[in-house]
Amino acid sequence: MSYFYGIFGFVLRQIFFAVNNYGLALIIFTFLTRLLMFPASIGQQKNTAKTQRMQTKIKKIQQQYAGDQRKIQEETQALYSREGHNPLNAGCLPMVVQLPIIYGLIGVIYRPLTYVLQISETHVTALTDALGKLMELSTRNARTVQLLVFDHLDELAGSVPADVYEKIAGFNFTFMGFELGKVPSYREFNVLWLIPILSFLSSFASSLFMYFKQKQTNPEMAKNPTMGCMTFGMPLFSLFLAFQFPAGIGMYWIASNLFAFLQTVILNFTYNPKKMIARILVEETIQRRSKEENLKRISKIKS
Repeated sequence: MSYFYGIFGFVLRQIFFAVNNYGLALIIFTFLTRLLMFPASIGQQKNTAKTQRMQTKIKKIQQQYAGDQRKIQEETQALYSREGHNPLNAGCLPMVVQLPIIYGLIGVIYRPLTYVLQISETHVTALTDALGKLMELSTRNARTVQLLVFDHLDELAGSVPADVYEKIAGFNFTFMGFELGKVPSYREFNVLWLIPILSFLSSFASSLFMYFKQKQTNPEMAKNPTMGCMTFGMPLFSLFLAFQFPAGIGMYWIASNLFAFLQTVILNFTYNPKKMIARILVEETIQRRSKEENLKRISKIKS
């Protein structure tokens, strides 16, 4: 994952130096990643509308071949092939794209000395080795070792040159009172608990909105148990994750959920499923009439 660490570390570093606020830099970074995924979300919205449009044809196939599941599957796949449609197309892409982003950010947030402040490996090693002796921990296995440097910086002052020390001391790792390098703990109730709670609430609000929109546009799909699982399962999963990683990851998750919610609202306004289905119907009618006219012309030529 070091490839992603380098990329995201570079981007986050440029934003940080522009705004001089690490938490704000994370939010801007999240906004940019969501912006990059916007075309995929538009494709997903269009694909959903086309899938809904084909439900009537699929129901006819199911009625015609009732009891023969194999034939239903064959005819359904043939229908998709004729229509040039893949119901799974772009469906999971936004989520898949987020995985390297999240893992890349985890590495950057755990190693701010290396990837954000660009402290040389020699000085980072000197600091972490000194910290290991101070705290009697193994710097090889402790992934939070660079974060702990900030907590014990005064005691490590002599381990690096003065300019390096001042560079680290001037780095603000907090945002609105939250220490973004610390991991919220189940056992210790404090202000960091707000990060997992907000992560859950923002994810739940976005999922619930999407569920009700799905219920309006495609009632049959909304009855699918998978929809209920996603609506409640993903928010709980985000709550769990926010307790496993530094608060900076939770901050990313909250911002990502809020931007996703805003994106969904915008897409439902600009690419309304009902309007898109109506547009697809018009396009299909034009194509059908064009095909009929071509067949008539061919028939006349032959006769």
